[in-house]
Amino acid sequence: MPQQPESMADWLVFLGQADIPVLRQTARELEKLRADQRLLNASSIANVVTDDPLMTVKLLRYMQTHKSRHQMQELLDVKQMLLMMGLETFFREVPATQIAEDQFHAHPEALAYFQQTVRRAQRSAYYAADWAQRIHNLHAEEVKVSALLTHVAEMLMWCFNPVPMLEIRRRQALDKTRRSGNVQLQVLGFAGIDLQRQLTIDWQLPELLLSLMDPEQAKLPQVRNVTLAVRLARHSAHGWHDAALPDDFHEIAELLHMEPSKVITLVKTGSAAVRH
Repeated sequence: MPQQPESMADWLVFLGQADIPVLRQTARELEKLRADQRLLNASSIANVVTDDPLMTVKLLRYMQTHKSRHQMQELLDVKQMLLMMGLETFFREVPATQIAEDQFHAHPEALAYFQQTVRRAQRSAYYAADWAQRIHNLHAEEVKVSALLTHVAEMLMWCFNPVPMLEIRRRQALDKTRRSGNVQLQVLGFAGIDLQRQLTIDWQLPELLLSLMDPEQAKLPQVRNVTLAVRLARHSAHGWHDAALPDDFHEIAELLHMEPSKVITLVKTGSAAVRH
């Protein structure tokens, strides 16, 4: 049995070679589409892919490693990627064979945390995409994908390294004032944000993901859009009672040029509300 990676460098090598697992629901939906030619098209597949952070990053990583020399522009529109590669190539080269939930047979508690992280990412992407369209952002697809992938390093660590991840949660529960990055350093030997940053660089994920980790770019509209979507999804994960939510609504209102009361209605009744 291969040795478990330890350092961040080890994990980058491991993850770079790993068959990234996808959500069971994704595998089921793709199989349904593949079996019915009336439903099978780039749009229907793109809808399934972009509801799964892991399948999205799996496809992005494949496209970056198979990029033509003439392709200068960053590819972020999943539907365009599928049209470019062809559906037959997609099913052959980016198969939904590894199932994320199967990674957790021995650690059901870790599965629950993994699923929470996935739901947060899905809701972040819904919020970010909706807001980007409302303010006519020309980079709405990059905003949506970036929100979906903001915690992809954490998801991968839950899948492949659940025991230390559970220990991090245990220590944070004992002392809620401890910064997560410090606890991660103690348990893993590196901070999750550093792994996320390096994966973004190595796998050539959307540049916006790097901007999210740069305080100097915090005021850029696209960065604010994603940051606020991720923050709202986190603060509302267990209901609408978090003390930080009024500040979130105020900042979202500034982004959308709306009254805070209308923002509250919008986020509670919009498509992302179903993620509660």
